[in-house]
Amino acid sequence: MAELVAGLVGPASSPVVAVGDTVITLVPEPVKQLAIATFGENDKVALVAGTLVLVALYAVLIGLLSLRSRRLGVAGIALFGVLGALAAATRPAGGPLDALPSVLGAVVGIVALLLLVDPLTSPVPGAPRTADETVVERLRGALSMADRKGSGMDRRRFFLTGGVALAAAAVTGGGGRLLQRRFDVSDARGGLTLPTPSSPAPALPAGADLAEQVEGVTPLFTANRDFYRVDTAITVPQIRPADYRLELRGMFDSPRSYTLADLFDRDDVIERDVTLTCVSNEVGGRLAGTARWIGIPLGDLLRENGISGRSDQLVCRSADGMTIGAPTRSALEVEDAMIAFGMNGEPLPVEHGFPVRMLIPGLYGYVSACKWMTSIEATTYDAFDAYWVERDWAADGPIKVASRIDTPAPLRQFPAGRRAVAGVAWAQTRGIRRVEVRVDDGEWQEARLAPAVDADLWRQWQLPVDFAPGSYQLTVRATAADGEVQPEERARPFPDGASGLHSIRVIAT
Repeated sequence: MAELVAGLVGPASSPVVAVGDTVITLVPEPVKQLAIATFGENDKVALVAGTLVLVALYAVLIGLLSLRSRRLGVAGIALFGVLGALAAATRPAGGPLDALPSVLGAVVGIVALLLLVDPLTSPVPGAPRTADETVVERLRGALSMADRKGSGMDRRRFFLTGGVALAAAAVTGGGGRLLQRRFDVSDARGGLTLPTPSSPAPALPAGADLAEQVEGVTPLFTANRDFYRVDTAITVPQIRPADYRLELRGMFDSPRSYTLADLFDRDDVIERDVTLTCVSNEVGGRLAGTARWIGIPLGDLLRENGISGRSDQLVCRSADGMTIGAPTRSALEVEDAMIAFGMNGEPLPVEHGFPVRMLIPGLYGYVSACKWMTSIEATTYDAFDAYWVERDWAADGPIKVASRIDTPAPLRQFPAGRRAVAGVAWAQTRGIRRVEVRVDDGEWQEARLAPAVDADLWRQWQLPVDFAPGSYQLTVRATAADGEVQPEERARPFPDGASGLHSIRVIAT
Protein backbone atom coordinates (compact mmCIF):
# COMPACT_ATOMS: atom_id res chain seq x y z
CA MET A 1 0.00 0.00 0.00
CA ALA A 2 2.86 2.35 0.77
CA GLU A 3 4.31 1.70 -2.70
CA LEU A 4 0.91 2.39 -4.26
CA VAL A 5 0.62 5.74 -2.48
CA ALA A 6 4.22 6.54 -3.37
CA GLY A 7 3.18 6.09 -7.00
CA LEU A 8 0.93 9.11 -6.49
CA VAL A 9 3.19 11.21 -4.28
CA GLY A 10 6.61 10.45 -5.80
CA PRO A 11 9.17 7.61 -5.87
CA ALA A 12 11.37 9.15 -3.17
CA SER A 13 8.48 8.95 -0.66
CA SER A 14 8.55 5.14 -0.69
CA PRO A 15 9.42 3.96 2.85
CA VAL A 16 12.16 1.64 1.59
CA VAL A 17 13.74 4.45 -0.44
CA ALA A 18 13.32 7.05 2.30
CA VAL A 19 14.81 4.83 4.99
CA GLY A 20 17.60 3.79 2.61
CA ASP A 21 18.46 7.45 1.95
CA THR A 22 18.55 8.07 5.70
CA VAL A 23 20.84 5.09 6.23
CA ILE A 24 23.23 6.46 3.59
CA THR A 25 23.25 9.82 5.37
CA LEU A 26 23.78 8.44 8.87
CA VAL A 27 26.25 5.58 8.44
CA PRO A 28 29.91 6.38 9.23
CA GLU A 29 32.27 7.06 6.34
CA PRO A 30 34.28 3.83 6.83
CA VAL A 31 31.06 1.84 6.34
CA LYS A 32 30.28 3.76 3.13
CA GLN A 33 33.78 3.15 1.82
CA LEU A 34 33.48 -0.55 2.66
CA ALA A 35 30.17 -0.72 0.77
CA ILE A 36 31.67 0.99 -2.29
CA ALA A 37 34.76 -1.24 -2.16
CA THR A 38 32.62 -4.38 -1.78
CA PHE A 39 29.72 -3.68 -4.12
CA GLY A 40 31.10 -0.95 -6.40
CA GLU A 41 28.35 0.77 -8.38
CA ASN A 42 25.86 -1.86 -7.10
CA ASP A 43 26.05 -0.48 -3.57
CA LYS A 44 22.53 0.98 -3.76
CA VAL A 45 21.07 -2.30 -5.02
CA ALA A 46 22.76 -4.04 -2.09
CA LEU A 47 21.35 -1.44 0.32
CA VAL A 48 17.78 -1.84 -0.96
CA ALA A 49 18.06 -5.64 -0.90
CA GLY A 50 19.43 -5.50 2.65
CA THR A 51 16.61 -3.17 3.70
CA LEU A 52 13.99 -5.56 2.32
CA VAL A 53 15.61 -8.49 4.15
CA LEU A 54 15.54 -6.52 7.41
CA VAL A 55 11.89 -5.60 6.80
CA ALA A 56 11.05 -9.29 6.32
CA LEU A 57 12.86 -10.28 9.53
CA TYR A 58 11.19 -7.42 11.38
CA ALA A 59 7.80 -8.62 10.09
CA VAL A 60 8.47 -12.12 11.43
CA LEU A 61 9.38 -10.66 14.82
CA ILE A 62 6.22 -8.53 14.88
CA GLY A 63 4.12 -11.56 13.97
CA LEU A 64 5.57 -13.61 16.81
CA LEU A 65 5.11 -10.77 19.30
CA SER A 66 1.51 -10.39 18.13
CA LEU A 67 0.73 -13.95 19.24
CA ARG A 68 1.48 -12.82 22.78
CA SER A 69 0.02 -9.32 22.54
CA ARG A 70 -1.81 -7.62 19.71
CA ARG A 71 -0.81 -4.28 21.18
CA LEU A 72 2.89 -5.09 20.78
CA GLY A 73 2.25 -6.02 17.16
CA VAL A 74 0.33 -2.83 16.47
CA ALA A 75 3.03 -0.77 18.18
CA GLY A 76 5.73 -2.48 16.12
CA ILE A 77 4.05 -1.65 12.81
CA ALA A 78 3.25 1.89 13.99
CA LEU A 79 6.93 2.36 14.85
CA PHE A 80 7.91 1.24 11.36
CA GLY A 81 5.43 3.71 9.87
CA VAL A 82 6.71 6.56 12.02
CA LEU A 83 10.32 5.88 11.05
CA GLY A 84 9.40 5.78 7.35
CA ALA A 85 7.36 8.98 7.62
CA LEU A 86 10.14 10.84 9.43
CA ALA A 87 12.76 9.64 6.97
CA ALA A 88 10.66 10.74 3.98
CA ALA A 89 9.51 14.09 5.36
CA THR A 90 12.86 15.25 6.79
CA ARG A 91 15.13 14.43 3.85
CA PRO A 92 16.59 17.57 2.22
CA ALA A 93 14.11 17.61 -0.67
CA GLY A 94 11.23 16.13 1.34
CA GLY A 95 7.97 17.60 2.61
CA PRO A 96 4.94 16.69 4.76
CA LEU A 97 3.20 14.93 1.86
CA ASP A 98 6.12 12.50 1.56
CA ALA A 99 5.14 11.02 4.93
CA LEU A 100 1.75 9.87 3.57
CA PRO A 101 2.87 6.52 2.04
CA SER A 102 4.46 5.36 5.31
CA VAL A 103 1.48 6.46 7.39
CA LEU A 104 -1.17 4.82 5.18
CA GLY A 105 1.02 1.76 4.73
CA ALA A 106 1.27 1.37 8.50
CA VAL A 107 -2.52 1.71 8.94
CA VAL A 108 -3.20 -1.00 6.35
CA GLY A 109 -0.43 -3.12 7.89
CA ILE A 110 -2.06 -2.91 11.31
CA VAL A 111 -5.46 -3.96 9.91
CA ALA A 112 -3.88 -6.87 8.04
CA LEU A 113 -1.96 -7.97 11.13
CA LEU A 114 -5.07 -7.99 13.32
CA LEU A 115 -6.98 -10.02 10.77
CA LEU A 116 -4.14 -12.51 10.46
CA VAL A 117 -3.45 -12.88 14.18
CA ASP A 118 -7.08 -13.11 15.28
CA PRO A 119 -7.70 -16.72 14.08
CA LEU A 120 -4.51 -17.83 15.84
CA THR A 121 -5.39 -16.34 19.22
CA SER A 122 -9.10 -17.11 19.51
CA PRO A 123 -10.37 -16.80 23.10
CA VAL A 124 -12.27 -19.50 24.95
CA PRO A 125 -16.06 -19.12 24.33
CA GLY A 126 -17.65 -17.08 27.06
CA ALA A 127 -14.37 -15.48 28.19
CA PRO A 128 -14.41 -11.70 28.65
CA ARG A 129 -13.17 -9.70 25.62
CA THR A 130 -10.65 -6.92 25.67
CA ALA A 131 -11.16 -3.72 23.69
CA ASP A 132 -8.78 -4.72 20.92
CA GLU A 133 -10.46 -8.12 20.63
CA THR A 134 -13.78 -6.36 20.13
CA VAL A 135 -12.24 -4.26 17.33
CA VAL A 136 -10.93 -7.39 15.68
CA GLU A 137 -14.35 -9.06 15.91
CA ARG A 138 -15.94 -6.07 14.16
CA LEU A 139 -13.30 -6.17 11.43
CA ARG A 140 -13.94 -9.86 10.96
CA GLY A 141 -17.66 -9.23 10.73
CA ALA A 142 -17.17 -6.46 8.18
CA LEU A 143 -15.23 -8.83 5.97
CA SER A 144 -17.82 -11.65 6.43
CA MET A 145 -15.34 -14.01 8.05
CA ALA A 146 -16.62 -17.30 9.40
CA ASP A 147 -17.22 -17.87 13.10
CA ARG A 148 -14.27 -19.22 15.05
CA LYS A 149 -14.11 -22.94 15.88
CA GLY A 150 -13.44 -23.28 19.60
CA SER A 151 -10.15 -22.16 21.06
CA GLY A 152 -7.66 -23.79 18.67
CA MET A 153 -5.85 -22.57 15.59
CA ASP A 154 -7.95 -22.23 12.43
CA ARG A 155 -5.16 -22.94 9.95
CA ARG A 156 -7.37 -22.87 6.88
CA ARG A 157 -8.66 -19.39 7.72
CA PHE A 158 -5.16 -18.15 8.52
CA PHE A 159 -3.70 -19.33 5.22
CA LEU A 160 -6.71 -18.03 3.30
CA THR A 161 -6.39 -14.60 4.93
CA GLY A 162 -2.62 -14.64 4.48
CA GLY A 163 -2.99 -15.53 0.81
CA VAL A 164 -5.43 -12.68 0.29
CA ALA A 165 -3.03 -10.28 2.05
CA LEU A 166 -0.11 -11.51 -0.08
CA ALA A 167 -2.08 -11.13 -3.30
CA ALA A 168 -3.25 -7.66 -2.28
CA ALA A 169 0.35 -6.68 -1.48
CA ALA A 170 1.54 -7.91 -4.86
CA VAL A 171 -1.21 -6.05 -6.72
CA THR A 172 -0.90 -2.77 -4.82
CA GLY A 173 2.89 -2.86 -4.67
CA GLY A 174 3.17 -3.71 -8.35
CA GLY A 175 0.58 -1.08 -9.18
CA GLY A 176 2.56 1.44 -7.19
CA ARG A 177 5.73 0.66 -9.15
CA LEU A 178 3.78 1.09 -12.40
CA LEU A 179 2.34 4.39 -11.21
CA GLN A 180 5.82 5.63 -10.36
CA ARG A 181 6.73 5.31 -14.02
CA ARG A 182 4.59 8.35 -14.72
CA PHE A 183 7.38 10.42 -13.18
CA ASP A 184 9.89 9.01 -15.68
CA VAL A 185 11.38 11.66 -17.96
CA SER A 186 13.00 9.36 -20.52
CA ASP A 187 10.55 10.34 -23.25
CA ALA A 188 11.02 14.05 -22.58
CA ARG A 189 14.78 13.57 -22.61
CA GLY A 190 14.57 11.67 -25.90
CA GLY A 191 12.67 14.56 -27.46
CA LEU A 192 15.44 17.09 -26.82
CA THR A 193 17.86 18.23 -29.51
CA LEU A 194 21.19 19.49 -28.23
CA PRO A 195 22.41 22.85 -29.54
CA THR A 196 25.34 22.88 -31.95
CA PRO A 197 28.48 23.95 -30.05
CA SER A 198 30.01 27.23 -31.15
CA SER A 199 33.32 25.83 -29.89
CA PRO A 200 33.54 22.11 -30.80
CA ALA A 201 36.05 19.70 -29.30
CA PRO A 202 39.40 19.49 -31.16
CA ALA A 203 39.68 16.75 -33.76
CA LEU A 204 41.42 13.61 -32.54
CA PRO A 205 44.85 12.91 -34.06
CA ALA A 206 45.41 9.69 -35.99
CA GLY A 207 45.97 6.71 -33.70
CA ALA A 208 44.66 8.55 -30.66
CA ASP A 209 42.76 5.50 -29.40
CA LEU A 210 45.04 2.53 -28.66
CA ALA A 211 41.99 0.35 -27.99
CA GLU A 212 41.83 -0.15 -31.76
CA GLN A 213 45.33 -1.67 -31.66
CA VAL A 214 45.75 -3.27 -28.22
CA GLU A 215 43.16 -5.73 -26.96
CA GLY A 216 42.08 -5.12 -23.39
CA VAL A 217 43.12 -1.50 -23.01
CA THR A 218 40.47 0.96 -21.84
CA PRO A 219 38.91 2.89 -24.77
CA LEU A 220 39.69 6.58 -25.04
CA PHE A 221 35.99 7.38 -24.54
CA THR A 222 33.63 5.62 -22.14
CA ALA A 223 30.18 4.70 -23.44
CA ASN A 224 27.37 6.28 -21.42
CA ARG A 225 26.08 2.86 -20.37
CA ASP A 226 29.53 1.96 -19.02
CA PHE A 227 30.32 5.26 -17.30
CA TYR A 228 30.81 4.86 -13.57
CA ARG A 229 28.16 6.19 -11.22
CA VAL A 230 28.77 7.00 -7.57
CA ASP A 231 26.21 9.13 -5.70
CA THR A 232 23.82 8.86 -2.79
CA ALA A 233 20.56 8.78 -4.80
CA ILE A 234 18.65 5.50 -4.42
CA THR A 235 15.97 6.87 -6.73
CA VAL A 236 17.26 9.04 -9.55
CA PRO A 237 15.66 12.52 -9.62
CA GLN A 238 13.27 12.90 -12.53
CA ILE A 239 13.19 16.50 -13.77
CA ARG A 240 11.09 17.48 -16.76
CA PRO A 241 12.92 19.85 -19.14
CA ALA A 242 10.01 22.30 -19.17
CA ASP A 243 10.09 22.53 -15.36
CA TYR A 244 13.83 22.94 -14.99
CA ARG A 245 15.32 26.04 -13.36
CA LEU A 246 18.93 26.80 -12.46
CA GLU A 247 19.02 29.46 -9.78
CA LEU A 248 22.05 31.63 -9.04
CA ARG A 249 21.95 33.10 -5.56
CA GLY A 250 24.14 34.37 -2.78
CA MET A 251 27.12 36.63 -3.44
CA PHE A 252 26.17 37.85 -6.93
CA ASP A 253 25.53 41.40 -8.10
CA SER A 254 22.61 40.24 -10.24
CA PRO A 255 21.44 36.76 -9.20
CA ARG A 256 18.88 35.20 -11.53
CA SER A 257 17.49 31.88 -12.71
CA TYR A 258 17.80 30.10 -16.06
CA THR A 259 15.49 27.69 -17.83
CA LEU A 260 16.91 24.83 -19.85
CA ALA A 261 15.93 26.72 -23.00
CA ASP A 262 17.93 29.72 -21.74
CA LEU A 263 21.03 27.54 -21.47
CA PHE A 264 20.46 25.87 -24.84
CA ASP A 265 19.99 29.23 -26.59
CA ARG A 266 23.25 30.78 -25.44
CA ASP A 267 25.86 31.56 -28.09
CA ASP A 268 28.80 30.23 -26.04
CA VAL A 269 27.94 26.50 -26.05
CA ILE A 270 31.15 24.45 -25.91
CA GLU A 271 32.11 20.82 -26.47
CA ARG A 272 35.04 19.33 -24.52
CA ASP A 273 36.64 15.94 -23.85
CA VAL A 274 37.10 15.50 -20.10
CA THR A 275 38.01 12.57 -17.87
CA LEU A 276 36.16 12.43 -14.54
CA THR A 277 37.44 10.57 -11.47
CA CYS A 278 35.68 9.64 -8.23
CA VAL A 279 37.52 10.30 -4.97
CA SER A 280 36.52 6.78 -3.87
CA ASN A 281 38.61 5.28 -6.66
CA GLU A 282 41.22 2.91 -5.27
CA VAL A 283 44.68 2.61 -6.86
CA GLY A 284 44.05 0.70 -10.10
CA GLY A 285 40.28 1.15 -9.71
CA ARG A 286 37.64 1.67 -12.39
CA LEU A 287 35.82 4.70 -10.99
CA ALA A 288 37.08 6.95 -13.77
CA GLY A 289 35.78 7.61 -17.27
CA THR A 290 35.96 9.97 -20.23
CA ALA A 291 33.14 11.56 -22.18
CA ARG A 292 32.65 14.30 -24.75
CA TRP A 293 30.60 16.88 -22.87
CA ILE A 294 28.45 19.73 -24.21
CA GLY A 295 27.55 22.72 -22.07
CA ILE A 296 28.34 26.34 -21.34
CA PRO A 297 31.47 27.79 -19.68
CA LEU A 298 30.93 27.95 -15.94
CA GLY A 299 33.28 30.86 -15.37
CA ASP A 300 31.60 33.06 -17.97
CA LEU A 301 28.16 32.48 -16.42
CA LEU A 302 29.45 33.37 -12.96
CA ARG A 303 31.22 36.52 -14.15
CA GLU A 304 28.32 37.86 -16.19
CA ASN A 305 26.15 37.70 -13.06
CA GLY A 306 28.74 39.59 -11.04
CA ILE A 307 30.07 37.00 -8.63
CA SER A 308 31.72 38.60 -5.63
CA GLY A 309 35.47 38.46 -5.20
CA ARG A 310 34.83 37.52 -1.54
CA SER A 311 33.26 34.19 -2.51
CA ASP A 312 35.62 31.24 -2.20
CA GLN A 313 33.02 28.46 -2.39
CA LEU A 314 30.13 27.58 -4.70
CA VAL A 315 27.50 25.49 -2.95
CA CYS A 316 25.77 23.54 -5.71
CA ARG A 317 22.46 21.93 -4.81
CA SER A 318 20.91 18.91 -6.46
CA ALA A 319 17.20 18.23 -6.93
CA ASP A 320 17.44 15.55 -4.23
CA GLY A 321 18.97 17.96 -1.70
CA MET A 322 22.63 16.94 -2.09
CA THR A 323 25.12 19.78 -1.61
CA ILE A 324 28.49 19.89 -3.39
CA GLY A 325 31.02 22.54 -2.39
CA ALA A 326 33.27 23.64 -5.28
CA PRO A 327 36.13 26.15 -5.02
CA THR A 328 35.12 29.40 -6.69
CA ARG A 329 38.65 29.99 -7.93
CA SER A 330 38.68 26.70 -9.88
CA ALA A 331 35.25 27.42 -11.35
CA LEU A 332 36.52 30.75 -12.65
CA GLU A 333 40.03 29.79 -13.71
CA VAL A 334 39.86 26.22 -15.02
CA GLU A 335 39.37 26.72 -18.73
CA ASP A 336 36.97 23.86 -19.45
CA ALA A 337 34.87 24.08 -16.28
CA MET A 338 31.29 23.88 -17.47
CA ILE A 339 27.62 23.52 -16.80
CA ALA A 340 26.98 20.43 -18.90
CA PHE A 341 23.79 19.19 -20.53
CA GLY A 342 25.18 16.81 -23.17
CA MET A 343 27.25 13.63 -22.88
CA ASN A 344 28.73 11.75 -25.83
CA GLY A 345 26.41 13.36 -28.35
CA GLU A 346 23.12 13.03 -26.46
CA PRO A 347 21.37 14.76 -23.56
CA LEU A 348 22.76 13.73 -20.20
CA PRO A 349 21.51 10.29 -19.16
CA VAL A 350 19.06 10.58 -16.27
CA GLU A 351 21.39 8.67 -13.94
CA HIS A 352 24.23 11.04 -14.82
CA GLY A 353 22.47 14.27 -13.94
CA PHE A 354 19.80 15.06 -16.54
CA PRO A 355 19.03 17.73 -17.43
CA VAL A 356 22.03 19.70 -16.06
CA ARG A 357 25.17 18.93 -14.09
CA MET A 358 28.43 20.67 -13.33
CA LEU A 359 32.00 19.50 -13.91
CA ILE A 360 35.36 21.09 -13.21
CA PRO A 361 38.33 19.25 -14.72
CA GLY A 362 41.12 18.47 -12.26
CA LEU A 363 38.88 18.09 -9.20
CA TYR A 364 37.35 14.91 -7.84
CA GLY A 365 33.62 14.61 -8.40
CA TYR A 366 32.65 15.14 -4.77
CA VAL A 367 33.73 18.81 -5.02
CA SER A 368 33.01 19.52 -8.67
CA ALA A 369 30.45 17.29 -10.37
CA CYS A 370 27.03 18.14 -8.94
CA LYS A 371 24.34 16.16 -10.79
CA TRP A 372 20.67 17.17 -11.22
CA MET A 373 21.89 20.66 -10.31
CA THR A 374 19.17 23.21 -9.52
CA SER A 375 21.10 26.02 -7.83
CA ILE A 376 24.54 27.58 -7.39
CA GLU A 377 25.09 29.68 -4.29
CA ALA A 378 28.15 31.89 -4.14
CA THR A 379 29.32 31.79 -0.53
CA THR A 380 32.38 30.99 1.59
CA TYR A 381 33.87 27.90 3.20
CA ASP A 382 33.52 29.57 6.59
CA ALA A 383 29.79 30.02 6.07
CA PHE A 384 28.81 26.51 4.98
CA ASP A 385 30.05 22.91 5.00
CA ALA A 386 28.77 20.85 2.06
CA TYR A 387 27.63 17.23 2.43
CA TRP A 388 31.00 15.52 2.09
CA VAL A 389 32.95 18.13 4.07
CA GLU A 390 30.52 17.58 6.94
CA ARG A 391 31.69 13.97 6.81
CA ASP A 392 35.34 14.98 7.10
CA TRP A 393 36.40 14.73 3.46
CA ALA A 394 38.83 17.43 2.37
CA ALA A 395 37.23 20.71 1.32
CA ASP A 396 39.37 20.94 -1.82
CA GLY A 397 39.92 17.78 -3.87
CA PRO A 398 42.52 18.10 -6.66
CA ILE A 399 42.92 14.88 -8.63
CA LYS A 400 46.21 13.11 -8.01
CA VAL A 401 48.48 11.73 -10.73
CA ALA A 402 47.30 8.18 -11.43
CA SER A 403 47.93 5.26 -13.76
CA ARG A 404 46.46 1.81 -14.22
CA ILE A 405 47.38 -1.47 -15.91
CA ASP A 406 44.47 -2.78 -17.98
CA THR A 407 46.13 -5.68 -19.74
CA PRO A 408 47.28 -8.38 -19.03
CA ALA A 409 44.59 -9.04 -16.44
CA PRO A 410 45.89 -9.83 -12.95
CA LEU A 411 46.37 -13.50 -12.03
CA ARG A 412 45.28 -14.61 -15.52
CA GLN A 413 47.45 -17.00 -17.50
CA PHE A 414 48.55 -16.11 -21.04
CA PRO A 415 50.95 -17.71 -23.55
CA ALA A 416 54.62 -16.85 -23.08
CA GLY A 417 56.19 -14.57 -25.70
CA ARG A 418 55.88 -10.91 -26.64
CA ARG A 419 52.78 -9.24 -25.23
CA ALA A 420 51.71 -5.63 -24.77
CA VAL A 421 51.37 -4.32 -21.24
CA ALA A 422 48.94 -1.41 -21.56
CA GLY A 423 46.62 0.88 -19.67
CA VAL A 424 45.70 4.49 -19.00
CA ALA A 425 47.14 7.39 -16.98
CA TRP A 426 45.67 10.75 -16.03
CA ALA A 427 46.49 14.08 -14.41
CA GLN A 428 43.63 16.36 -15.46
CA THR A 429 44.44 20.01 -16.32
CA ARG A 430 48.16 19.08 -16.48
CA GLY A 431 48.33 16.10 -18.81
CA ILE A 432 50.69 13.11 -18.83
CA ARG A 433 54.32 13.45 -19.92
CA ARG A 434 55.64 9.94 -19.28
CA VAL A 435 54.53 6.45 -18.20
CA GLU A 436 56.99 3.79 -17.01
CA VAL A 437 56.60 0.10 -16.31
CA ARG A 438 58.70 -2.11 -14.07
CA VAL A 439 58.84 -5.92 -14.36
CA ASP A 440 59.57 -7.48 -10.96
CA ASP A 441 62.50 -5.53 -9.46
CA GLY A 442 63.99 -4.50 -12.80
CA GLU A 443 64.64 -1.06 -14.19
CA TRP A 444 61.80 1.27 -15.09
CA GLN A 445 61.05 1.08 -18.83
CA GLU A 446 59.36 3.97 -20.62
CA ALA A 447 56.10 3.06 -22.33
CA ARG A 448 54.85 4.46 -25.62
CA LEU A 449 52.11 7.03 -25.14
CA ALA A 450 49.12 7.49 -27.41
CA PRO A 451 49.10 10.89 -29.17
CA ALA A 452 48.25 13.74 -26.83
CA VAL A 453 44.71 15.09 -27.23
CA ASP A 454 43.97 17.37 -24.29
CA ALA A 455 45.37 17.84 -20.79
CA ASP A 456 41.91 17.08 -19.32
CA LEU A 457 41.80 13.70 -21.07
CA TRP A 458 43.47 10.53 -19.83
CA ARG A 459 46.22 9.07 -21.97
CA GLN A 460 46.63 5.47 -23.05
CA TRP A 461 50.03 3.78 -23.02
CA GLN A 462 51.60 0.47 -23.99
CA LEU A 463 54.91 -1.36 -23.58
CA PRO A 464 55.74 -4.61 -25.43
CA VAL A 465 57.35 -7.11 -23.04
CA ASP A 466 58.92 -10.51 -23.82
CA PHE A 467 57.60 -12.97 -21.23
CA ALA A 468 59.30 -16.30 -20.62
CA PRO A 469 57.17 -18.88 -18.79
CA GLY A 470 56.78 -17.83 -15.16
CA SER A 471 55.15 -15.40 -12.75
CA TYR A 472 55.82 -11.65 -12.92
CA GLN A 473 55.00 -8.57 -10.87
CA LEU A 474 54.12 -5.58 -13.08
CA THR A 475 54.10 -2.03 -11.71
CA VAL A 476 53.27 1.25 -13.45
CA ARG A 477 53.92 4.89 -12.62
CA ALA A 478 53.10 8.14 -14.41
CA THR A 479 54.66 11.58 -14.56
CA ALA A 480 52.50 14.66 -15.12
CA ALA A 481 53.41 17.33 -17.64
CA ASP A 482 54.46 19.62 -14.80
CA GLY A 483 57.02 17.05 -13.65
CA GLU A 484 55.13 15.58 -10.67
CA VAL A 485 55.84 11.85 -10.39
CA GLN A 486 53.13 9.52 -9.14
CA PRO A 487 54.08 8.74 -5.50
CA GLU A 488 54.86 5.20 -4.38
CA GLU A 489 53.42 5.65 -0.88
CA ARG A 490 50.00 4.04 -0.60
CA ALA A 491 47.07 6.05 0.78
CA ARG A 492 43.41 5.11 1.03
CA PRO A 493 40.80 7.31 -0.70
CA PHE A 494 39.68 9.03 2.51
CA PRO A 495 39.98 12.00 2.98
CA ASP A 496 41.37 13.41 -0.31
CA GLY A 497 41.88 10.55 -2.78
CA ALA A 498 43.99 7.42 -3.06
CA SER A 499 47.64 7.42 -4.02
CA GLY A 500 50.29 4.79 -4.74
CA LEU A 501 51.45 2.67 -7.67
CA HIS A 502 49.26 0.07 -9.36
CA SER A 503 50.92 -3.32 -9.28
CA ILE A 504 49.61 -6.70 -10.47
CA ARG A 505 50.89 -10.27 -10.75
CA VAL A 506 50.57 -12.07 -14.08
CA ILE A 507 51.43 -15.61 -15.20
CA ALA A 508 52.96 -16.58 -18.55
CA THR A 509 52.73 -20.27 -19.56
